[in-house]
Amino acid sequence: MRITIFGATGGTGKHLLEQACAAGHEVTAVVRDPARLDYDHPGLTVVTADVMDAAAIQPHVAGRDAVISAIGSRDLKPTTIQTDSTRSILDAMTAAGARRFLVVSNCGMLSDGDGPVTKHVVKPILWRVLRNPWTDMGHMEEVVRASGLDWTIIRPPQLTNGPRTGRYRTAVDRNVRGAKRISRANVADCLLRELADPGSVGKAIAVAN
Repeated sequence: MRITIFGATGGTGKHLLEQACAAGHEVTAVVRDPARLDYDHPGLTVVTADVMDAAAIQPHVAGRDAVISAIGSRDLKPTTIQTDSTRSILDAMTAAGARRFLVVSNCGMLSDGDGPVTKHVVKPILWRVLRNPWTDMGHMEEVVRASGLDWTIIRPPQLTNGPRTGRYRTAVDRNVRGAKRISRANVADCLLRELADPGSVGKAIAVAN
């Protein structure tokens, strides 16, 4: 497939980039700073563009079989980075006639599928700390759902730097019971699996160990 990746210099994005290239996909990585991308592959094209500029990124999503965003924010202050970047990507895709979009979100902001301790004790505490990034992710998901494109949302819990095992649990439109963490490498693996599954279109998929 011809895939464009945003957030390719981040923790999950780097794994996604490498796994997609290794799988034989034709990959375009749209980055702000190419110097942060220490990876080379015959199937990889690196372009420099501002994701917030829909007109600038439109040529790089045109003709793509899929566009994937692994953009995230580590800032606990009020932020709209995921909402704004996703809206820009979707605007560019709509203008270019591209259809397939996958994005990384988070399962922490939701409680469907959680056990009682997680739902009533753990999540309220986490909300006090992570309210701002989780609120941004929630708004981002609303933008994705309203886009009219062929979208899939991937919702992991806490991310780790563990290896890619290909062994994890998933749940559709609800959280994985007992979800605590998953490696960034396995999130990348899940993104590529769901990309290949037409049944994932229009679904939010939680993934966890």
